[in-house]
Amino acid sequence: MYISTVTLATLVIIPVLLKIFAPYFWEDVFYLKDLVRILLTFVSRRKRRPLFLAVDRFIEQSALHPNRTFILFENKSYSYQDADKESNKIANALRSHACSQSGETVALFMRNEPTFMFTWLALAKLGCPVAFLNHNIRSKSLLHCFSCCDAKVLIAAVELEDALTEIKTALEEKGVRVFIMTKECNTPQFISFTDKVESASDLPICRSLRSQITFKSPAVYIYTSGTTGLPKAAMVSQTRLLAALAVLASNGVTAGDVIYLNLPLYHTAGFLIGFIGTIETGSSIVLRRKFSASQFWDECRKYNVTVIQYIGEVIRYLCNTPKKQNDKDHKVRLAIGNGLRTDVWREFLNRFGNIQIREFYASTEGNVGFVNYIGKIGAIGRVNLFHKTLFPYALIKYDTERDEPMRNAKGLCIKAPKGETGLLVSKITDIAPFVGYANNQQQTEKKRLRNVFKNGDLYFNSGDLLRIDSENFIYFQDRVGDTFRWKGENVATTEVSDIVTMIDFVEEANVYGVQVPGHEGRIGMAAITITKGKELDCKNMFSHVASYLPAYAQPRFIRIQNCVEVTGTFKQMKKTLVEEGFNPTLVTDPLFFLDDKDKSYVPMTEDIFQAVVCGNIKL
Repeated sequence: MYISTVTLATLVIIPVLLKIFAPYFWEDVFYLKDLVRILLTFVSRRKRRPLFLAVDRFIEQSALHPNRTFILFENKSYSYQDADKESNKIANALRSHACSQSGETVALFMRNEPTFMFTWLALAKLGCPVAFLNHNIRSKSLLHCFSCCDAKVLIAAVELEDALTEIKTALEEKGVRVFIMTKECNTPQFISFTDKVESASDLPICRSLRSQITFKSPAVYIYTSGTTGLPKAAMVSQTRLLAALAVLASNGVTAGDVIYLNLPLYHTAGFLIGFIGTIETGSSIVLRRKFSASQFWDECRKYNVTVIQYIGEVIRYLCNTPKKQNDKDHKVRLAIGNGLRTDVWREFLNRFGNIQIREFYASTEGNVGFVNYIGKIGAIGRVNLFHKTLFPYALIKYDTERDEPMRNAKGLCIKAPKGETGLLVSKITDIAPFVGYANNQQQTEKKRLRNVFKNGDLYFNSGDLLRIDSENFIYFQDRVGDTFRWKGENVATTEVSDIVTMIDFVEEANVYGVQVPGHEGRIGMAAITITKGKELDCKNMFSHVASYLPAYAQPRFIRIQNCVEVTGTFKQMKKTLVEEGFNPTLVTDPLFFLDDKDKSYVPMTEDIFQAVVCGNIKL
C-alpha cells in the first residue's frame, strides 16, 4: 500500500516538477530522438558502397514512386519518372556535345524552372560539380562569379543569352563553351542545346561515371549574397549535400506534403532546403519563377500547398498585402525559413492562422546550424547538449569598434555570459568542416579563427552576433559590420530598424552606421521607404525615435528611397548606402537631419552638412 502510494505520488509530482523546472523537457527529448535518427541514417548512407550520394536518393525515389508528382510548374506536371528521364537525356547530350566528365565544374545560369532541376540532376549523375550563377547579376559581377569556379562549360536559359553576350569575348578567351537552352542560337560561338537534348537517349546514366567522386568532392558552388561586396563561391561538398537531405524530413515533412518553392534555386534556401529536402521526403514541389506576394495564397489554395518556405522579408511582404476574408482559408501547416522578425511573426500567425513556424539559423558556408523546434517567437534555435557535443560552438565577446574578438591576457577569446550578445564561433572538425570559398584563400582565411580557447584550436567565424537567454533559447542579434558603435555604445541595426518600422508611414527601413569626420565610430542613418498613400511626418518621426531609442541609437540622418535595395534572397544591401553617407551632393534621394532644437527631422542642406563635417553642430 505504501509503495503504491509513493509510486502514485511520484507519477503526479514529476510532471509538475518538469513543468516548473524543465518546461521544454519533452520537446528537447523528441528533438534529441530526431537528431539520433538523422545521424544514424547519415552514418548508414556514408557506409554504403558504391558511394551513396544525394542524387542516388533521387534515383531511389523515382524507382519507388515513378508516377508520383515531383514538380508542378505553370499548369504543367512532372512526375519523378519524368524528371529522371529528362535528366538522363540532358546528361547524355552533355556527354556527346560538351564532353562533360566527372569532376569538371559546369556553370548553370537559369531562373527558377524545371529545366534548372533537371540539369542539376543530369550533372550530378555525371559527377560534375555545378556552380549556380545568380540570374540577376550582369557584366563584371557575372564574369567574376563565373571565374571563381574554373568552369569550362556554361549552360544558360535562352532569355539570359543577352547577358552572356556582354561578356562573350572574355568567355572565349577562357575557352568556355556556352550552351543555350534553345533549338536555334543567334549568337555566334554559342551552341543551341535544346535540340540536342530532344534527340538524346533517356537511358540511365552508368553509376561508374561518378566512381571517382568522394564525400569531400565539391557538389555545388553557391554564391553568398554579396551585401557588402562581390559574391564569394562557397563550396558545398557531397557530404554536406547528403546531410541536407534530412532538412525537411527532420521538421515533419512527409511524402504527402506539397511544398511551395518560390525562392531562387541558385541559393541555399531554395536549393538545399526546397529541392534537396524534397528529394528525401518524396514530396511534391510547386515551383514558381519568383516570389509574388499578391499571388502567394491563391496558388497555395490552388495546389493544396501544406509547406511554405520563407527568407528575409518574405513574410513581411505577405503581411503587407490587403487583408481578405479568406486569409485563413488554406491548408498550409508549416513554414520553414529564417530572418523572421518578432513583430511580423506574431502578425503572420494572427492573420493567417495556426501555422507552425520553424525558424532556423544556418549559412551557406557555415558548419553549424540551429532550429527553433519549440516555436518560441523570436528565437532561431535552442541550446541542446547533444547537438553541442556533435557541433561544438560558443558565443564570444566581440569588440565592434575594432571589429575583432576580445581576448584575455593569454591571447585567448572570452566567452560571452548568458544573456549577453556574442559572436558565434563553431569548432572546425571532421564532422563539422569548413571548406571555404573557391579560388579565394584570403576570404577563406578570414572566416577561420585560431587560438580561440586554447592555442592551436580552429573555429569558424560566423560573422553573426547571437544571444542565449536564461531558458537556453538562441536569438539572432545582428551581423558583424551591421552593428556599429557610437558614443561608446554598440547599436544593433536590426533593433533600430524594428523600432523605425513601427511608424505607420514607414514601409521599410535599412539602418546602418556612417562615419563623421572628427568623430570615433559611426553615427546612425536610416534609408526608408514611405507607405503607399502616406507622407513623411518629420515631427512624428522625431517623437517616435526619441521615445523608443536612446540618443546614441537614434538615426541622425534619414534617406527617403522609392524602394530598399535587397539581394536575391531579400537581404538588405548597405555597402553603397554607407559609402554615400549623408552628403547631399552625392545623394540624390531626399535627406533629413535630426534637429534636437526643433524636435523634428529637417531637410538636409549643404549648410547643415558643412556644419556637421566641421564640427559646428554637436552630435
